Amino acid sequence: AAAASLAVLVISVPATVIYLDRNAQREAFADSQPIGGVLDMFSSDGNSTGRSAGQRNAKSDQDTRQLTNRPAKEEDTTRLDQTLEIATGSDEAKKNPKSLAQQNRPPQLRVASVDDNTAAPPPAEPAPGIIRHGAHARFKDGVAELAPGAANTQAGSGLMSLGGNDGSAVNQRGIGLGVNGFVSSDYPHDLIAPVPENRDRFEGAAPNPVKQVVADPVSTFSVDVDTSSYSFIRRALNSGQLPPKDAVRVEELINYFNYDYPRPESAVAPFKPTVSLLPSPWNASRQLIHIGLKGYELAHAERPRANLVFLIDVSGSMASSDKLALLKQGLSMLLETLRPDDTVGIVTYASGSGVALEPTKLANKAKIQSAIARLGAGGSTAGAQGIQDAYRLAQQAFDKEAVNRVILGTDGDFNVGITDRRQLKSYIEEKRKTGIFLSVLGFGRGNYNDALMQALAQNGNGTAAYIDTLSEARKVLIEEASSTLFPIAQDVKIQIEFNPAVVSDYRLVGYETRALHREDFNNDKIDAGDVGSGHAVTAIYEITPVGAEVKTVDDLRYQKQAAPTPTSARPGDQPNANSESVGQVKPDEIAFLKLRYKLPNEDVSKLITMPVLSSQALNGADQAAEDVRFAVAVAAFGQRLRGDPWIGEHSYDDIIALANKAKGDDAFGLRGQFVELVRLAKVLTSGK
Repeated sequence: AAAASLAVLVISVPATVIYLDRNAQREAFADSQPIGGVLDMFSSDGNSTGRSAGQRNAKSDQDTRQLTNRPAKEEDTTRLDQTLEIATGSDEAKKNPKSLAQQNRPPQLRVASVDDNTAAPPPAEPAPGIIRHGAHARFKDGVAELAPGAANTQAGSGLMSLGGNDGSAVNQRGIGLGVNGFVSSDYPHDLIAPVPENRDRFEGAAPNPVKQVVADPVSTFSVDVDTSSYSFIRRALNSGQLPPKDAVRVEELINYFNYDYPRPESAVAPFKPTVSLLPSPWNASRQLIHIGLKGYELAHAERPRANLVFLIDVSGSMASSDKLALLKQGLSMLLETLRPDDTVGIVTYASGSGVALEPTKLANKAKIQSAIARLGAGGSTAGAQGIQDAYRLAQQAFDKEAVNRVILGTDGDFNVGITDRRQLKSYIEEKRKTGIFLSVLGFGRGNYNDALMQALAQNGNGTAAYIDTLSEARKVLIEEASSTLFPIAQDVKIQIEFNPAVVSDYRLVGYETRALHREDFNNDKIDAGDVGSGHAVTAIYEITPVGAEVKTVDDLRYQKQAAPTPTSARPGDQPNANSESVGQVKPDEIAFLKLRYKLPNEDVSKLITMPVLSSQALNGADQAAEDVRFAVAVAAFGQRLRGDPWIGEHSYDDIIALANKAKGDDAFGLRGQFVELVRLAKVLTSGK
């Protein structure tokens, strides 16, 4: 066949390779040896039950092959339906022995589906809740219910009803008219699964530009403790793909890791900023200002009660093991971190919205666990309706002294209901004012709507995390449960003013989607990011000192370099002891750092200030603390990955060398994992 007619799908199974030509509709079996059989394709551990089931069907595999590419005969009808009876044991095959071979054309083989409407999408991993969807189970509002006569049916798992993911005998019988994972072309639907379309959506932003201090001396932004970008990038690289550039948010890569910055002593002053000044590893003419914040960590006895509502996407797009199944495991783990007086409610949404669990105290954990276990996927996605029901449930159990939070678990595919993102944001903003916050847990690839979930979390005073593995679920929902659930500061903003007598130009690394106007800093009505218990926040500026041999931006010819007027203060702000030392009066001040935040349940912000002094400068990057150097390595990786023009020839090997020397204790191996991701990116980039 011509190149345009070559195979559109290749399915590899033990002892059999099938090439499906969509134009000519014919098959060539690369190996006809009857070893294993098709059932082994669905066996996760290659156990003997699965192998023997495949061997029992090997003869029927050979019989089916012999029917291909010649006119059908009467004897074929009997043989094919005998094969059906062996594979499915179905009454339909017994009642209608001529149902599949009655037309005078060859019975071509196609990939079997779970039911009449759903193709089995190779090479997806078996997912709970799909097997026997039409035969033994019904789903109502995302909760599985056994159909009549199915009391003795074991819970199945697998994308085809033909063999569970353990290859057990109970799953040998197929649904409908399947033959060892295949059906005849006389079947009324084209069941060849197309290559899944990648519909992941990201809202990118251009890298921050270099700014001249004399023209624009002040930089203002909201903090960001989200980590979803790093997790998504990790999954892409581990899958052998470079991530989309718009998926790379450098600050989320940096803030994914925990840093042992100096800790504040009380929740009254929940931050203790630290500043490091070191040479830039990718440009000898520049310096880096590293700003580290460590949030106060609440003791278990200090944290408030939690009123949580899980808003669970049970639409059809969640029906895979890396989505709903992983979400259910994560929620079960989260329950282990809660106290007996905390409450949990569950709302599901698909083609409709329903309450799967009224607010229930953790003292009745078994009831909550049972509700989670019954969740199953199916239907389109009416996310807006589900959000409304979730907030109603949270309001029903509202406690002014507690943390009231909706936790949304989804792939972000809101395709029914309120689809206008501005309307959804507006609704969540209004609910935020009532004291009910929203956090987002993202799952899956190919249908992942990162842009929407970022908008929802930012407007809901919550965080956005992407969970790609059970280990990541544990990190987010157990190890960082306090950070995820319990804020110690709200509307946290950073503003830094550079001294034009010392600094020629600057740029902020990352935080492109968190930029604020200069006047927003003092306006307590402007929303900004929240910081949870124990969260670490890092920001990095790259600056060019005055007098540097190589400048990013040339000085102005006709304008005198003059010190700007200091940024305005508000009544009640505590002045800095060195606030009069600006411009050329005090050239030892490189910049002036200001931090605004609100304590939980307060409406008026507080201010922290400190100067950045030239005496803090280090002679070499190797003199910086390990945490600082590792954060710089991660920042370099993010910039290299998205193709930023500012890091020059700084290579992946340079990043690996810097990170390896700064891994430190690395108790959970996350920093070592980062180095491996850099190596993967290097290999994938070299192949371009």
